Amino acid sequence: MNDPHRDVGAATFIAGHDPERDDAELLRRIGQGDEDAMAAFYREHGRVVFAQVLLVTGKRALAEEIVQDAMLAVWRGASSFRGESSARSWVIAIARRQTRDRLRGQRLRVVDEAFLAGQPVPGPGPEAMALDRAELVEVRNAIRELSPAHREVLGLAFGTGLSLPEVASVLEIPVGTVKSRLTSARAALNRILERNGENR
Repeated sequence: MNDPHRDVGAATFIAGHDPERDDAELLRRIGQGDEDAMAAFYREHGRVVFAQVLLVTGKRALAEEIVQDAMLAVWRGASSFRGESSARSWVIAIARRQTRDRLRGQRLRVVDEAFLAGQPVPGPGPEAMALDRAELVEVRNAIRELSPAHREVLGLAFGTGLSLPEVASVLEIPVGTVKSRLTSARAALNRILERNGENR
């Protein structure tokens, strides 16, 4: 009943405070069929993956299905994780591919604009200052007007904790293109907020 390896693993997660090492250990255990490790992985990453999928699909039930499918893929494929990216970027990339497959041939809807407004921003920038100045309803309205590509890149860059190279890996584009999209998205968001402020 008392598995010494499970106790050591739990202690490592608490004392080690190295998320990448902890995730690698969780995935190693998942690869061995450890359901507790799978539950811990889901608790750690499920909410962020769901928010990103919802950002793209705009459909809560569909996003929930995609996240379940992505976590099933993690359960089945954990032993294939090689640590070349963070576990979070790996599972988000899985979910993104599944989202793309589900939406193939469909036009992407405008999605849950409240998501970005409620996410912590890792550092000050034009978008952070704009969010500080604007009221929540203004931010929601502004985000509603952004293109799906701008919503996706902002969600990945500011809502998931991924680095720019990880965002680039998830989107399967160069880092320079990620930076260009972010610059464009920030500028678009600021323009919308300024325009809406002038029209008040």
